[in-house]
Amino acid sequence: MTAYTATVTVRLKRGVLDPEAETTQRALERLGFELDDLRSADRFEIDLDAASAEAAAERADEMAERLLANPTVHDYEVEVADR
Repeated sequence: MTAYTATVTVRLKRGVLDPEAETTQRALERLGFELDDLRSADRFEIDLDAASAEAAAERADEMAERLLANPTVHDYEVEVADR
């Protein structure tokens, strides 16, 4: 077994209301920053042991599907690196 860190980034799908991002975007624009769009995201870093990076990614994907993301309103991506 090898030690890996899986990073799962969860964000709302385009078109789903994102009040946190809207508020932050307005505040940044008031500070003089020009933006086309802003979206918020949650990031989970999961340390785990697995036989391979692919196996670690599969486990993290299952965690995202079962708990970390709601597939109706969220998109997510999984990245795996050696720990």
